[in-house]
Amino acid sequence: MKVAGLGFRQNATVESLRALLSLIEAQSGPVSALATLPAKTCAPALRALAAERGLPVHAVAVHGVVTPTQSARIMALHGTGSVAEAAALVCAGKGARLVMARVASGDGLATCAVAISEGEAE
Repeated sequence: MKVAGLGFRQNATVESLRALLSLIEAQSGPVSALATLPAKTCAPALRALAAERGLPVHAVAVHGVVTPTQSARIMALHGTGSVAEAAALVCAGKGARLVMARVASGDGLATCAVAISEGEAE
């Protein structure tokens, strides 16, 4: 499974998330699922994007997940260096690996990273 992990602020728009996912997929190929924090799964922008793309949204716990990218602010808030990277890794399962580290949206309101399940080809 190839998963796009998303971290985003409450005021992120569907346009922002759509543009970010399109950018990510242009570089890493199509994803089969979206993952984020449990509190974010009901965000209207995320729900709209998931419906448009026909993708499931997975709620995942990210506290304690080690990520290559480190944000002091995100570490203090969520116990991981990158919500996007951690969400993608957790959702893709044990042995998953990042195929794309976090990338920020043009407006700075969202980040996205892509992970692939162990044994899956890119």
